[in-house]
Amino acid sequence: MSSELTDLCRYPIVQAPMAGGASGPELAGAVAEAGGLGFLAAGYKTADGMYNEVKQLRRLTGGPFGVNLFMPQPVLADPSAVEVYRHQLAGEAAWYETPLGDPDGSGNDDGYEAKVAVLLDDPVPVVSFTFGCPTRDTLDAFAKAGTHTIVTVTSAEEAQSAQWAGADALCVQGVEAGGHQATHRDDPQADHTGTGLLSLVAQVRETVQIPIVAAGGLMRGAQIAAVLAAGADAAQLGTAFLACPESGANPLHKQALTNPLFVRTELTRAFSGRPARGLVNRFVREHGPYAPAAYPQVHYLTTRLRQAAAKAGDAQGMALWAGQGHRMARELPAGELVELLAGELEAARTALSQRSPR
Repeated sequence: MSSELTDLCRYPIVQAPMAGGASGPELAGAVAEAGGLGFLAAGYKTADGMYNEVKQLRRLTGGPFGVNLFMPQPVLADPSAVEVYRHQLAGEAAWYETPLGDPDGSGNDDGYEAKVAVLLDDPVPVVSFTFGCPTRDTLDAFAKAGTHTIVTVTSAEEAQSAQWAGADALCVQGVEAGGHQATHRDDPQADHTGTGLLSLVAQVRETVQIPIVAAGGLMRGAQIAAVLAAGADAAQLGTAFLACPESGANPLHKQALTNPLFVRTELTRAFSGRPARGLVNRFVREHGPYAPAAYPQVHYLTTRLRQAAAKAGDAQGMALWAGQGHRMARELPAGELVELLAGELEAARTALSQRSPR
């Protein structure tokens, strides 16, 4: 990374901000203490909830950390398509004995502007953005506050736009990544397409001059070495940290990563209305092909179903977000995992230098 960002942490290892409870203060603190960059996921938090987690994290570590925000999304959903999907999910509501949520999200405003105001008033080391790029005024305000900004991108075009807007760095997300694809514009025709991480990092590296954090299916130190060789300055891992005891993910979710019942992942709109990579379970198979491009309406619609499935111990009805490397998950404390990844990275670099022609 740039000298400012590199100086923040000992290793070029970033723990991905995983919304929904996985990336809380305990996980981010453990990663920061071990020499990586820990992240809080504030996308679904209120401003007060985010502020309280930042305070908790500061009590756990003096190490570097970041906070991730979701950019507000334009209302593009076809109400009739959402209503059709609501009817399709009626059987799920009956099965789990819970009502469907309000697709308009009444009372669920994520408070983007309020969260920005809190983070400018009480600055944190890093703030990252997903689902779009902030305005230059916002990025300049964070720079003035001493906060480094990272914008998540999925194409060279998005990378250029983020650089022009004033981002300090980019999180370049390959199609292999678990969870939501961070495209700035949700194209209904591009659900199952995307660029692999190594190719995307190379494309972006030729396009921009600012630092790159590579994300997408990374589970081992040798893979980190590969993306660094391709032009990245650091690597971001999410699924690799999902199984850690400090992760706030549901135990069923953690177990599913290596459960033989779940052999593959795919991008689906079934749970949120936006393409997101998760383990293929019954819910994805039955509803994925029919889910409309309607985020966050579908997210609100299915929230209670997902909660009820988790309460019932039914992984077949949960959103089991995971990257393509999920079978390589290791159930280790986060600090141990950071040290192991760093050791694997160093071994891979040493092996590569020994094989290089003199």
